Amino acid sequence: MWEAVFSPCAPGPVATEAALDRAEAELGYGLPESYRAFCRTLGAGLANGYFRVAVPSDDPETDLLAQSELIAHSIASVIGERPDHRFEVEGDDPAVVERAGFFGRSEAGEFLFWDVVPGRDEYEIWVLGADLESVRFGGADLVDLMRRSQGPAVRGILGMGAAPLPASFVGDGTAGAAGLH
Repeated sequence: MWEAVFSPCAPGPVATEAALDRAEAELGYGLPESYRAFCRTLGAGLANGYFRVAVPSDDPETDLLAQSELIAHSIASVIGERPDHRFEVEGDDPAVVERAGFFGRSEAGEFLFWDVVPGRDEYEIWVLGADLESVRFGGADLVDLMRRSQGPAVRGILGMGAAPLPASFVGDGTAGAAGLH
């Protein structure tokens, strides 16, 4: 499946089913199948030359639990310093931020999160801008986010000045991945 989304595609360190199950138990919500497939197939690396999706790992730089906690804590700290802070959420459901399950970041400082709605197999993906104010719809699932960001829809995800991203995946520890952190 992922070879149809990324070309070239050079997988990095992948996650096991057991590691995904442990992360799911710690987070307290189910991990979407598109994400699980990504972790089992591609693992840690740079997607579309721009996104880093955290995967269950022993490395805190790429670990889903460590990154999710770090992102949530960092955002809470910044927002706590601004009593008048408001999120500018695209669409009609500002509560999407309250249900955020952070799982990745961009090279420019945006954060990826799932809209964790109980009872769903997949969660919509949203992008919190580096300004910690703008919240834009990213995709119906991880495949959709990656494909949409490779075309003109990227402007709706990352802003009007964004250009389509390259359809590539370079895994951490593979040739060409040096210096991508």
